Amino acid sequence: MSRIGKRPIPVPQGVTVDIDGRHVRVTGPKGELERTLNAEVTVELDGDVVVVKPYGDPETPRVAAMWGLNRTLVANMVEGVSAGFQRTLELSGVGYRASKQGTDLVLTVGFSHPVRLSPADGLEVQVPNPTTIHVLGRDKEAVGALAAHIRSIRPPEPYKGKGIRYQGERVRRKVGKTGKK
Repeated sequence: MSRIGKRPIPVPQGVTVDIDGRHVRVTGPKGELERTLNAEVTVELDGDVVVVKPYGDPETPRVAAMWGLNRTLVANMVEGVSAGFQRTLELSGVGYRASKQGTDLVLTVGFSHPVRLSPADGLEVQVPNPTTIHVLGRDKEAVGALAAHIRSIRPPEPYKGKGIRYQGERVRRKVGKTGKK
């Protein structure tokens, strides 16, 4: 049985959840999210709590996995439309910097040209200082995907640690060449 799937999802004030079979729509102050869940689960709205239940035998590994997964997806939808999600990236390296031009993110990370990124609808990029980037949005999956894409432009290298990394990420450093003796 899924320990995560058993937990009910509290719905905060100002958030509405509409359930139509397996299709769930969540609306709140930050916007609206919707998703169609797997056939292994059913979703019910019980007052101000959303309950996800398994449709088949909860002892089956697939049903237990889908139960926990779909409960987490609905919980992330509720949290996203009420509070939102944020990922922070840090730039380290001589001359590495980020800036914002309109809604676009412009990165100068050692290439012969600056790299320009346009965030998708529902996502926002903030640059509080030239070496910090905040990716904000209501969809956790989209926020993580954009942050991963930004990091993939210049991932941290293991010798000097230069590159774009998540806040708090530790880069395993390697020793450099040793001279001949």
